Amino acid sequence: MPVPSVSFEFFPPQSLEASFRLWETVQVLAPLQPAFVSVTYGAGGTTRQLTHEAVTTIGRTCGLRVAAHLTCVEATREETLAIAHAYADAGVTDIVALRGDPPKGAGPFRPHPQGFRDSVELVAALAATGRFTIRVGAYPEPHPEARGTGADVLWLKRKIDAGASGAITQFFFEAETFFRFRDACVRAGIDAPIIPGILPIENWEGAKRFAARCGAQVPAWLDGAFAAARRDGREELLATAVATELCTELIEGGVEHLHFYTLNRPHLTRSICHALGVTPPALLGKVA
Repeated sequence: MPVPSVSFEFFPPQSLEASFRLWETVQVLAPLQPAFVSVTYGAGGTTRQLTHEAVTTIGRTCGLRVAAHLTCVEATREETLAIAHAYADAGVTDIVALRGDPPKGAGPFRPHPQGFRDSVELVAALAATGRFTIRVGAYPEPHPEARGTGADVLWLKRKIDAGASGAITQFFFEAETFFRFRDACVRAGIDAPIIPGILPIENWEGAKRFAARCGAQVPAWLDGAFAAARRDGREELLATAVATELCTELIEGGVEHLHFYTLNRPHLTRSICHALGVTPPALLGKVA
């Protein structure tokens, strides 16, 4: 089986303890030589400055290619582009461009009166600068706000046409979910790379709540499997096996790159990568 390239998503710390956890995560996963790592943006732009600090520090101290998340929320066009240009000036030219989520309790997304209305407008403005490699989000299952079947595919095509060079999907639990989406994208004329997003399941109940918010369907067999594993104390073993099997099916179906949502908890992600043959060069030499 081919060994995939990988990338990892981190989120910026909001406390001293969280800072230690982020840097441990980076140190544990950096030896796997990811193609890039990304750093998220909090709902409502709440971690804007923290994201900037994490992105620039990781790039400067760890030698990793870092992609900064950038959203349309709670900012004017000028403010958003100023943030982007500050990244480019600091040597960060990879952007994950997203509409973003409104602040908690604020209701549905409403664009800033002088801001970008949606991710398509944001992508177009970033592309016009000529300074960035732009990736966008994609939903293999209907986004909670999607208007009808197929809307997510058409929306992704608009973002690619606006200047995005690729997409990273929301997580999902079965490989066939991704394959159906990929096939629909091909039929729609999308030829940009679509990277599947993988969620290592550190906490099953938390993963189900996350899935409900983003529209990911939870298979009954998986819910039953984690219920049994919880009784037997085998949740981590099951989580590793489930994610490894999902990734293996994706690779066998032609996927060459996997993006892991680490939640700043690196060890399960590292175990899955090792099972897929993604190992540090020094370790690979010892095994050989």
